Amino acid sequence: MSFDPDWAKNPQQWQQLWRESWGRMLHAIQPVDMGAVSTAMQPLQPVGFSPEKLAQLQQQYLEGARALWSQGLGGGAAASSGDRRFAGESWSKNPMSAFAVAAYELQARTLTAMADAVQADEKTRARVRFSVEQFLAASAPSNFLAFNTEAQKKALQTQGESLAKGMANLLKDIQQGHISMTDESRFKVGENVATTEGAVVFENELFQLIEYKPLTAKVYERPFLMVPPCINKYYILDLQPDNSFVRYAVAQGHRTFVVSWRNPDASLGDKTWDDYIEDAVLTAIATVRQISGARQINALGFCVGGTMLSNALAVLAARGDDSVASATFLTTLIDFTETGVLDVFIDENFVRLREMQMGQGGLMKGQDLASTFSFLRPNDLVWNYVVGNYLKGETPPAFDLLYWNCDGTNLPGPYYAWYLRNFYLENNFIKPGGVTVCGEKLDLRQVKLPVYLYGSREDHIVPIGGAYASTQHLPGKKRFVMGASGHIAGVINPPAKKKRSHWTREDGKFPAQVDDWIAGATEHPGSWWDDWAAWLQGHAGKQIAAPKGYGKAPRFKAIEPAPGRYVLQKA
Repeated sequence: MSFDPDWAKNPQQWQQLWRESWGRMLHAIQPVDMGAVSTAMQPLQPVGFSPEKLAQLQQQYLEGARALWSQGLGGGAAASSGDRRFAGESWSKNPMSAFAVAAYELQARTLTAMADAVQADEKTRARVRFSVEQFLAASAPSNFLAFNTEAQKKALQTQGESLAKGMANLLKDIQQGHISMTDESRFKVGENVATTEGAVVFENELFQLIEYKPLTAKVYERPFLMVPPCINKYYILDLQPDNSFVRYAVAQGHRTFVVSWRNPDASLGDKTWDDYIEDAVLTAIATVRQISGARQINALGFCVGGTMLSNALAVLAARGDDSVASATFLTTLIDFTETGVLDVFIDENFVRLREMQMGQGGLMKGQDLASTFSFLRPNDLVWNYVVGNYLKGETPPAFDLLYWNCDGTNLPGPYYAWYLRNFYLENNFIKPGGVTVCGEKLDLRQVKLPVYLYGSREDHIVPIGGAYASTQHLPGKKRFVMGASGHIAGVINPPAKKKRSHWTREDGKFPAQVDDWIAGATEHPGSWWDDWAAWLQGHAGKQIAAPKGYGKAPRFKAIEPAPGRYVLQKA
């Protein structure tokens, strides 16, 4: 390879470089469902550049390239960016690796600047930026044994054993269908995750209902139902005893129930959004009421489970049914105006493709979903493990949250396609009468119950602005709380850990923009769980004697111990 300054000065060559780079970027994200992604990631309009900006970028590239090539392999090129991928001392000491890092950083700066300089609509610009990020993450020198000095050093120290282990790890991951993010052999559902004592008291083809054994002599008269997302296993809410949100709720004196979703197979490939609302969420609400004998219950929805719960509440409101006294929404989108990085995938072509593929039946495979979410943070959730597992032959440490993250679920195609169109693409739920669910035209203005809304500040799946937007559409008394960290770590943050912070605002004002809410908020150290517990206590009614057994004879008897069969089903 040699540097040709005349080539770098040619605008036509730069345009060709961009077209070739675009193709490579799309190729770099192949682990995601490429049929859908390639359709979704096409530019919405031709990509162009300002001649002045392009000339500036060319000049910067020329200067950087001249400096790099004048140093050459022996000129002390160093990994100087502070990027933790190249932070080890061996990177700067090895001339070839240091040169590779310097060349990569020049390429990264140039492509990133070109992405920022693209003249197109905002969605195309976002897609270009996303594709550049994927390409740069995939092409980093740390991902290649020829340049990764740390992996080379380990191979020498272990006399090649690390490479043999890396190959074994690769073959294992190919067999299981996903990259290992943790030592999955260290966990077993029902033994050291999902261990809160309880029993399945109801089941149908879509879900099992788990009731948990009380930890207090008395419980509140209004039982508490949790609706987790059906794109994941429910036990994110019940990992280990010291970080289990389920156990925390039970310990607060709530008679607690959780929906455990069945992992759909081909027999459920025709199930719709309406089926999941009527035969799952609404059925769970009615069943909890029948078992407890309470006229009203309290409910919680997490992520997509929150979107489903909000739909169910709107159906109940349309029917004049006030079975739910209060609702908690954790990192939930009701208004899909702000959907974060996922928006790069969504347009009419993408949604229409999904409707053609599976709108009338079929499955959205859990592995495709998991891969998509992992590539939203490619360095942390993909290439970090490629380097550790395969180049260095390491076994990732045991981490309950990442074990759960790898335990994927399928989705029925009609459910998924309808959800994409009516929420992510057209944002119909916030329009009065915009969607009809279970035969009812939904109107959020009728959902007047008190709500607790939680959003995570660094959430990349449900951005904090998206979580906050619900305050503008739910007319009842509400409380919004912002927590630190991301989509999962911000939620699963038990008080005993004394980690992170949360923010509240006590003046009852909910300005239109989340930044204005934050400006008037107060930071508190530690978890938001205790704040939520105090809020829920105010909606739980009086205390009564805790039940002695599970369910309610003769109809609702304990079917099997928690966590039940459904959660054990693999995608």
